[in-house]
Amino acid sequence: MDLAAAQQVLKTTFGYDEFRPGQSAVIQQVLAGKNTLAVMPTGGGKSLCYQIPALLFDGLTVVVSPLISLMKDQVDALNDNGIAATFINSSLDYREINERLQELRAGDYTLLYIAPERLDSQSFIQALGNLPIQLLAIDEAHCISQWGHDFRPSYLALSTAIEQLPTHPQVLALTATATEQVAQDICERLDINFDDEVNTGFARDNLDLTVVKNQDTDRYILDYLAENANEAGIIYATTRKEVTRLTSLLQKHHIKATMYHAGLDDNVRRQNQEDFLYDRVQVMVATNAFGMGIDKSNVRFVIHAQVPGTLEAYYQEAGRAGRDGLPSVAILIYRASDAQIQHFFIDESEMDDEHKHRSYRKLQVMTQYANTQGCLQQFILKYFGEASEPCGRCSNCTDKRTAQEITTDAQKVLSCVVRLHSRYGKGVVAQVLTGANNQRVRESHLETLSTYGIMSGQRQKSVSELIDFLTAAGYLQAVGGQYPTLTVTKNGVGVLKGETQVFRKTAQKVQKAVSQNDALFEQLRTLRRNLAEQQGVPPFVIFSDKTLHSMCEILPEDDAAFVTVKGVGESKLEKYGEIFMETIRAYAHQPKESQDDATTSAES
Repeated sequence: MDLAAAQQVLKTTFGYDEFRPGQSAVIQQVLAGKNTLAVMPTGGGKSLCYQIPALLFDGLTVVVSPLISLMKDQVDALNDNGIAATFINSSLDYREINERLQELRAGDYTLLYIAPERLDSQSFIQALGNLPIQLLAIDEAHCISQWGHDFRPSYLALSTAIEQLPTHPQVLALTATATEQVAQDICERLDINFDDEVNTGFARDNLDLTVVKNQDTDRYILDYLAENANEAGIIYATTRKEVTRLTSLLQKHHIKATMYHAGLDDNVRRQNQEDFLYDRVQVMVATNAFGMGIDKSNVRFVIHAQVPGTLEAYYQEAGRAGRDGLPSVAILIYRASDAQIQHFFIDESEMDDEHKHRSYRKLQVMTQYANTQGCLQQFILKYFGEASEPCGRCSNCTDKRTAQEITTDAQKVLSCVVRLHSRYGKGVVAQVLTGANNQRVRESHLETLSTYGIMSGQRQKSVSELIDFLTAAGYLQAVGGQYPTLTVTKNGVGVLKGETQVFRKTAQKVQKAVSQNDALFEQLRTLRRNLAEQQGVPPFVIFSDKTLHSMCEILPEDDAAFVTVKGVGESKLEKYGEIFMETIRAYAHQPKESQDDATTSAES
């Protein structure tokens, strides 16, 4: 079996002329019978690496996937493309599971999706033993590694299950975020030769990375959403409380938003996720419980309203923007106080000391990323062991903001911390500097300090933000878990002695995530949404935004032209070709002036 057969399936079934980087190398190894590890960025097209071989193999391909929602989305998309696929997970009852196993034994399906927890059951492994399994594809394979950021014990049963299957299927492990150590661990656990790893690199050329420091989070998010009113996005927060607060804030400002966290009722959580996937709401506000494997391709922005605990988690969550390859944005809003929340989570966890120290180090890397003056993409790639040039796109590479010297104000803050003997946190420091007259200040006689009230002309909030900036910039250090105290660092001492000047850049302004869509794109997007609602599938299952944009460029009016659109295979042509071409013909045959007027209306 050669790559030419795979190329033919790529074109006729999936509607693409060329493989993306790494796909052909992975598929060649799979077709040659080799166990393989594929490390490809989110949106890099990992799923085709097992879907195409599945259509060429005689036997069954089993896909281990960690989330029910991902299984359903991928099965819906495959079925919509004329490919026989099904899933078995906890959403099915005992009778339904048995029915699907009978259908699988009868050869009714090409692909089967299962959750890793299924393999904890010996009886289920025995049931799988009666199936002609040729390929076992393991998605989110970093979950199998104890060194990974999202280690899941249920994944450990995989190696045992593989040994017990009588067909001894070959293995394809896939992940977007694997350091060298994690990749090595995956290979050892799944009997993959180290030489059979295909790593396409971690760069996402369509993803612009931005860090926003020491600004009003709510104001920035509201301004950003106002500027990108028609685009779908995810906002991540660390705690359920903050997710609820942010969702209420957005809804109060008439933004279509919903939320997702582990504390919600299962039915509510499922409905909220569906509303986001079906484009009924613009924004999903969520904890990290949301997102792994979410296949929504038209997410244009991901905003982290609070800093996550690891760079791996951040990059995986950020990578949920722009899965279709179109320009998208990942924004980290950084405040030192949010990093302290992650520090507290580690403090209170039941991890042993070794794992705690590892987590502290990972959080330190995350803080360094937020405060680097260099290229953000370069920082991430270096962490994953990849050398690169500056990207020229991230907020650091394109930063043209002016910097103001604030050395005198910085000295006032640092001097106050010294006079408080590093025994107090940010709140008390800001109160002393602004001359607050409250019980805490009076009882501790802090009004007697020489720094009391020396910044009384400024608001307490502004001084607190300055303290955050000085902490983020490394002049102050927050020490402790839940209630950290401030201490002056070595760099801060240099400022106090007048050896170092301090500069602070002006606030970052929001920008549009992508260029404006024209009128035809909006018409096609509306048509897609209506069809999706009728069929009970997410809109991206029918066509991605990238495919709709391709239609707008080509303006196909017959079958021969429509099948040249990226993402249109024979099944999609037969199902949707005529209805989409009706809209395209109506638009294309309008006078040029009417098209321009419609586009102007779509932009306003």
